Amino acid sequence: MDFDLQLARSFPEIPILRLYRWKPYCISIGANQSFDEVDKEKADRNNIDLVKRPTGGRAILHSEELTYSVVFPVELNYSAKAIYNEINLALREGLVFYDSLLSKLELEHNQVDFKDFYKEDKSSICFAVSAKSEINFNNKKLVGSAQRKIGKVVLQHGSILCGRYHLNIVDYLNVDESSKDEIRKEISETTIDLKSILHDEINYDFLSECIILGFKKYFNADVDIKEQILQ
Repeated sequence: MDFDLQLARSFPEIPILRLYRWKPYCISIGANQSFDEVDKEKADRNNIDLVKRPTGGRAILHSEELTYSVVFPVELNYSAKAIYNEINLALREGLVFYDSLLSKLELEHNQVDFKDFYKEDKSSICFAVSAKSEINFNNKKLVGSAQRKIGKVVLQHGSILCGRYHLNIVDYLNVDESSKDEIRKEISETTIDLKSILHDEINYDFLSECIILGFKKYFNADVDIKEQILQ
């Protein structure tokens, strides 16, 4: 994610797409979150890294997922809000390439009242609620995204859920123990992952190829593709 920030600060003239996974698993918190919201000692004991994203949003447990990053010049006649929507439409295109069943994916039309939402314990978790234009399947959140404008470009990060391990984020939050089971249940009911939708193991290499194709098709252009597995 530091490299994503470096790319954004270099102010590229063309959009750049990166796709990566995490080894070991990692909890990233949003730029405006405090590390105090996460039990770092427990994360360390379980070999889970803890980092702060340069983008906004809330805590994510990067595990059974594919992370995407897009650096997009604002000069290409898009506003930051429009870029957010367009990137999610390109992601949807790629996911449909992966499996036609994903043609049922829809973008969230409503915007949550974050002022009230942040008063709740579950607000520490990114996947606790869908923001406008995020990707849902049967009204459950599949892709979580966050964005930040840096100079003349927008940096957008997101997580495509591929399995259910992300639900374990609850175990690492510094919230009342009595509320953790309830939060886990609620997150389980409001999120979904590709494996649960497709009832099959996820081919991450093929998924990456499909996301790339989706971006190329949607934007009718090539993008600078950079892929890696973080060690």
